[in-house]
Amino acid sequence: MDYYKVLGLSRNATKDEIKEAFRNIAKKFHPDKHSSSPKSIRDGATVKFKQASEAYEVLVDDRKRADYNIRSNSSNTGRGGNGYGYGNYGYGYTRDNRSYDYYNSSRRRKASVSRVDIALGYLNSRAFLLHVAFAGALLSGLAMVEIGRDKIWKKQNSGKSFEEAMESIQKTKAVKEKE
Repeated sequence: MDYYKVLGLSRNATKDEIKEAFRNIAKKFHPDKHSSSPKSIRDGATVKFKQASEAYEVLVDDRKRADYNIRSNSSNTGRGGNGYGYGNYGYGYTRDNRSYDYYNSSRRRKASVSRVDIALGYLNSRAFLLHVAFAGALLSGLAMVEIGRDKIWKKQNSGKSFEEAMESIQKTKAVKEKE
């Protein structure tokens, strides 16, 4: 589905043009307006309203729009597209006027933002939080074992540290070996 055709716009439409086109379509095809219409007309209006809503949601958001433009154009290159995968969408890259520096720097910025978004998404994901909770439980368990071991040692061997006990064992072994 071509979102620009759904809204009746050109590919270089501004946000204001997108909003205005969506408002006009929404007024014309809103389900509440067709509640008393025959079922076939009501269903058709509902479908057109949903398509327009989806198109508006994508085209009004700059990142979603850029992604949509790239995906829709790269899939059209084999069917009479410009062969480069990108058309003139107001992003500084056209077939005739290739401003590579602007395009590449813009793409790098978007890529780094998307990596940050991905990282933040992972940090907020259920899997990450479960891994952190599991690691915390393991570390807490290890700390409890260490504390418990020290407490038991001190109770059984009051006045001696572990190192002192090991020295006395070594001395005892050395004395027994001499005998």
